[in-house]
Amino acid sequence: MKVRYDAEADVLIFVMNDQPPSNAISEPGGIIVSYDADSEPVSIEFLNASKRQLFNPSETNLEVLK
Repeated sequence: MKVRYDAEADVLIFVMNDQPPSNAISEPGGIIVSYDADSEPVSIEFLNASKRQLFNPSETNLEVLK
């Protein structure tokens, strides 16, 4: 599993596999779950991650997307 943080979008992303997503469902609370063609989860995105205090970007080592 990979964990990424997109600072510009303030999105925390957990990537379970590298398959391209074919479908995504927006869940309540600003969570987006993407699925592959076999309906297996590909990634989970948490919108407004730092504002929701899921983590503190200045205290966490994450791969930052540019």
